[in-house]
Amino acid sequence: MVNNDQRRRQLAREKFERQQQRRVETRKKAKRRNAVIASALAVAVIGGGGAYALANRSGGEDRSDAAAEATASPSPSASESSAPEPKMTIDKTAKYTMELKTNQGDISIAMDAKKTPHTVNSFNSLASKGYFNDTKCHRLTTQGIFVLQCGDPKGDGTGGPGYTIEDENLTALGKAGADGSVTYPAGTVAMANTGQPHTGGSQFFLVYKATKLPPAYTPFGTMDAASLKIVEAVGKAGVEGGASDGAPKKAVTVEKVTVDKA
Repeated sequence: MVNNDQRRRQLAREKFERQQQRRVETRKKAKRRNAVIASALAVAVIGGGGAYALANRSGGEDRSDAAAEATASPSPSASESSAPEPKMTIDKTAKYTMELKTNQGDISIAMDAKKTPHTVNSFNSLASKGYFNDTKCHRLTTQGIFVLQCGDPKGDGTGGPGYTIEDENLTALGKAGADGSVTYPAGTVAMANTGQPHTGGSQFFLVYKATKLPPAYTPFGTMDAASLKIVEAVGKAGVEGGASDGAPKKAVTVEKVTVDKA
């Protein structure tokens, strides 16, 4: 028999997955709309004898689509990406530390490139370009799943770098149970995606309390104890307006991100 806690977790997971699917559908509709607009513009330019063309491009994880996430988090499928994944420049046998300097305190994340080379390399590339500077952690969940989602330059769940990376390390948390989920322990840092394979971009989520989710979100890092306390405090403060899913009441701004070899 399913108890109340199990039912709440199940409903939270189902809501999370519905949100991810809606993001995919929104993106597809937006692409069709943009194609029509582009065609109309081309006809107008040609018909008017114009000497230039206009383009309507989304420069991230499809700006018209909703990410992460998490968290958790959002990006288009690999076939719809507009840019290539960054060239591999990290040492794939090394361990790295990603430091998030935030207005609530510094969050340190240990990463193992041997387990998640594409993910670590992507964060290293984005951080070196200042991609995450002055961005908001836009989503907090406080019921069923317990995550803080960050990494979106737009701050609304729709932004990304314009490319996707492959899923990695998905078996690290064990085999899925009868409900199709595994436990992401408190302190885990994982990639957000659209709910489809290999659709990670820049958005990620910080788990501040053990959370059950499908084993479909790349676990690529672990927060240290001090960092976890910072995120726990954000979770304890709750969501704006008293909801269980939305912008955190205790706003978190990522001022700068650095990635260094450990």
